[in-house]
Amino acid sequence: MIEILFLICVGLIIYIYFGFPLLLLVFVWIKELFIKSDRLTAGISDFYPSVTLLISAYNEEKIIEQKIRNSLELVYPESLLEIVVTADGSDDQTPEIVKSFLERGVKLLYHPDRRGKMAAINRAMPFTQGEIVVFSDANNMYHPDAIKELVSPFRDPKVGGTNGAKYIVEGDGVLGEAEGLYWRYESYIKKLETRLISSTAVAGEIFAIRKELFEPPPDNIINDDFFMAMRLVKRGYKVHYSHSAKSYERVSPTARDEVARRARINAGRYQAIFLSHMLLPISRPMLIWQVVSHKYFRLFVPFFMIGAIITNLILVGFNHTSDLNIFLTRPVAIIFLILQIMFYASSLIFSKFRNDNFLLKVLYLPTFLVNSNFAGLIGAVRYVTKKQSTKWERVSRRD
Repeated sequence: MIEILFLICVGLIIYIYFGFPLLLLVFVWIKELFIKSDRLTAGISDFYPSVTLLISAYNEEKIIEQKIRNSLELVYPESLLEIVVTADGSDDQTPEIVKSFLERGVKLLYHPDRRGKMAAINRAMPFTQGEIVVFSDANNMYHPDAIKELVSPFRDPKVGGTNGAKYIVEGDGVLGEAEGLYWRYESYIKKLETRLISSTAVAGEIFAIRKELFEPPPDNIINDDFFMAMRLVKRGYKVHYSHSAKSYERVSPTARDEVARRARINAGRYQAIFLSHMLLPISRPMLIWQVVSHKYFRLFVPFFMIGAIITNLILVGFNHTSDLNIFLTRPVAIIFLILQIMFYASSLIFSKFRNDNFLLKVLYLPTFLVNSNFAGLIGAVRYVTKKQSTKWERVSRRD
């Protein structure tokens, strides 16, 4: 029984990180072998729907001017691009800074009460004019062609939403490199999901929807981007991942800040599981498989990691060789235990290094994985104890 539990824990970890992307690749290959691809060509120059860039900003006085200037430099017809900043609840200079750009067409929506990001978006949506609404955060900068590339897939009426690529700015040390590698890994999965049926993961910093399809999520939703994307999928629309629509962001200053950010996201994912009746497309089993494998199962990786080390210790310390099956003899169990100890030891040792040496960047990956899954545990506790506020607690980024 212990052997089975150990193999299940290890097997699920392998499936979540490696098996699922591999299966996606196989299914995409089979689909494109027998069905003519309907993939869109990005960047078609004659498709310019009206767009509203809706920037959510709470106490972003340090970065909001840079974000607005970045938005004004986007390569898109000026008459078709509306820039709106919602700064509800900000008690710093954010509203005043936005007002300084009113003559350049930037619009400010401000209410002194702070009710959370989703409440601010819901309040702002009736004031937006674009056929397509692009949601963005103040600390995320766009490539000049990002809007053009992001809206291109909307030529297909089956596309209800699009999501761009998120890149971590280079030069932020091992934490930035690890975060950047994670987003490249996510990008690969989202490309495959889009080619198969639909992307099931979105980055809220560069996420666009048809305004006519917008459904105001409840104000208590933690991960508003995922909720909106899955509501589109449940209604039969496709969410397209536009990897050529690029955005850039600095990594959190410290690993602790990154854990705090991810803990909130993970609490939101637990919330999403309990809202599955509102989100999962019951009539589309392949999409359900994608959501469960990509988003839900990852929440339980820290529990599988704990289960793997506990069952491994039991197998090595308490079981007799005769009790172990042919595939998991005691020497093999000892090897697994040594590998796990090395993994966790390296995550502790290399968490102290901040050098940009290539080898150290690679060796930092266990630290990143451990911290990410530790954030998953914190998110679980916050959700169960109802201590995760829907109001975004601003986590600082590198200057």
